[in-house]
Amino acid sequence: MRMLGKLWRDNKSLVAFLFLMVLFRSAVADWNVVPSGSMLPTIREGDRIFVDKMAYDLRVPLTHITIAHLHDPQRGDIVTIDSSAAHELIVKRLIGLPGDSVAMRDNVLYVNGVRARYQPLKLKPLPGDATSPGDYLTERFDGVTHTVRLAPEAPSPRNSFGPVLVPQGEYLMLGDNRDNSADSRYFGFFPRKELMGRTRHVAFSLDPDHFYKPRFERFGAPLDAAALAASR
Repeated sequence: MRMLGKLWRDNKSLVAFLFLMVLFRSAVADWNVVPSGSMLPTIREGDRIFVDKMAYDLRVPLTHITIAHLHDPQRGDIVTIDSSAAHELIVKRLIGLPGDSVAMRDNVLYVNGVRARYQPLKLKPLPGDATSPGDYLTERFDGVTHTVRLAPEAPSPRNSFGPVLVPQGEYLMLGDNRDNSADSRYFGFFPRKELMGRTRHVAFSLDPDHFYKPRFERFGAPLDAAALAASR
C-alpha cells in the first residue's frame, strides 16, 4: 500500500493529464486513422484526420449520451459515423438530408431531382489506381463542391439506385471513391445519434506503401482543397 501511495504521489500529475486527455478526445476533439481508400482522393490511406467531436452535439464523455444538440449536419460534410450496421467507425460524406430525394444513375448523382454537374480533374495516380485506374471529377450540387473517384474498369454493382426519400432524423452518406465504398448503398440511412463528428483537415499522414514515411505536404491540409482549387 505504501508503494502504491508513493506511485500515486509521484505520478498524480501524469495520471490527471492522461485522464483529461481521454475526456478531451472523447467529447471535444480527436484524430482518427483512415485504413481504407473509400474516401479517395479526399482522404488517402494512412491519413490521420482531425475530428471535431462538438460539431453537432455535446455528449457525456466516454458515452454516446447527448447533452445538447449544437448544430445540424450540413450537406457536403465529411462525417465520422459509429455505425451499428457496419459494426465499426467509418468516414463518409453527407449527401442526403432528412426529407431529400436522392438517386444515382451510372454514378451520376441527383438530389431533389437536380442533376449534379461534373468536370474532369487531372490528378497524379493515387493508391488504388494500380489495380483499377481511376478517373477524377469535380462534383457540384446544391452549393457543394468536392472531388469523386470513379473506376471505369471496375464499376460498383450499386452505381445506380433510387430515387429514395431520406427519413426524418436520418442521413444518406456516400464515399468519394464511388466505385469502392461501403456506404448508404449497403448499410442504409444513418441516424443522427451515430454521427460522432465532422472532419475538415488532415492532422498528419504516413505513407503505408513507403514504410510509413511522413507525407509532410498533407500535414494540416484541408480535405477539399483540390476540388475547391479546381472550381476557381
